[in-house]
Amino acid sequence: MSQKNGGAPELNRTMSAGQMEMISLGGAIGVGLFMGSTSTIKWTGPSVLLAYMFVGLILYIVMRALGEMIYVNPGTGSFADYATEYVHPLAGYLAKWANVFEYIVVGMSEVVAATEYLKYWWPKLHPFSVGLIIIAFLVLANLASAKAYGSLEFWFAMIKVVTIIFMIVLGLLVIFLGVGNGGHPVGLSNLWKNGGFFTGGWTGFFFSMSIIVGSYQGIELLGISAGEVANPQQAVVKSVKSVLFRILIFYVGAIFVIVTIYPWNHLSSVGSPFVSTFAKVGITAAASIINFVVLTAALSGANSGIYSSSRMLFKLAHEGDAPKIFGRLSKRIVPDAAILGISGGILLGFILDMLVSASNKSTADLFVVVFSSSVLPGMIPWFVILLAELRFRRNNQEMMADHPFKLPLYPFSNYFAFVMLIVIVGFMFVNPDTRVSVTVGAAVLIIATLFYLVRHRDQLAKK
Repeated sequence: MSQKNGGAPELNRTMSAGQMEMISLGGAIGVGLFMGSTSTIKWTGPSVLLAYMFVGLILYIVMRALGEMIYVNPGTGSFADYATEYVHPLAGYLAKWANVFEYIVVGMSEVVAATEYLKYWWPKLHPFSVGLIIIAFLVLANLASAKAYGSLEFWFAMIKVVTIIFMIVLGLLVIFLGVGNGGHPVGLSNLWKNGGFFTGGWTGFFFSMSIIVGSYQGIELLGISAGEVANPQQAVVKSVKSVLFRILIFYVGAIFVIVTIYPWNHLSSVGSPFVSTFAKVGITAAASIINFVVLTAALSGANSGIYSSSRMLFKLAHEGDAPKIFGRLSKRIVPDAAILGISGGILLGFILDMLVSASNKSTADLFVVVFSSSVLPGMIPWFVILLAELRFRRNNQEMMADHPFKLPLYPFSNYFAFVMLIVIVGFMFVNPDTRVSVTVGAAVLIIATLFYLVRHRDQLAKK
């Protein structure tokens, strides 16, 4: 452990580059792909393929901008550090608290989902007891060490990645060779039949992007884990280059198989497209396989959330914007109090959900709204990365001359990504299905801003 410029102590660099890559993959490949793909398809039909590619392009720009800065200064909580230094302290404050809020909500939702998945095998399990065991398991993994967390997340992500690759290969056999379809290739006609490729027009296309953005969230974990990886410069370059390419392959490949094998307008009656694809080629245990995978996806999402947001809470404590106790480091050089604080928030949310669900079964829609409310706060890191990179370039012109990992087509690529993220948020307000959740997310950010202005009013008055 060392102290960095009088700020928060630095954490041990015990994580490998492979674990760092898997953390980014695991953070971005979650239940949003396995269970949420039918929502995006219903708005835009087969053109959802282009929507995933388009959002992937935006994220490529964001991650190259982040990688450019991390290469020079690989600190824990990187994007929040850059927001504070190159945009405004308020931007760094919002980035950190948005991350904490996002992952408490996501963690709570993933634990609830995990208890539901376990009911598939053991219907009589009491969800409250199971939820407590899951949270305790994840807390112990995070308290052990960054290396232990990285190992657990590596295997969680590996399960998801192998399943998706297997499904894509099987799907291609069905499409082009007719395996599982009586030897008759399905072909590509489902991409343009049943209403055409752009079934929802441009409006539906942009509506789908709001959910896709939520599916991709978590890829910026690469920036946070950079503080605990050995040889960070080399690891960051390798990870940014490979992770986005792999995510696009997994998302676009999986969605391509789904919308090609099944008419897009029949997907709602298919159930899980992943289960149906495995079942189509004669794998009778398909439902059990996919249930196991989505269970690991839920555990992975909660695991990543505890890791990410505890580092942010740790930094907030050292900057005086959270209780000092959360700035403590354990003998294993992990922020144990922050880990327990985030896990406590997840536990409280889980208990509240259990109580509300027991009293009123119609609150499922409310739960979806709460879960979706994390999408806008989850986009804050991307906005601040793009803003920070503009100032970073201006302040480090000499350093940029020999920089080996610059953002391509700067500054136009930066402006393009920033404007398109704003457009996607705008469509979230227009879409009646996402209007309430994005309003809740906006309210959280406004309240956090007001807290900052009140807490720092004396400093702001001096300026």
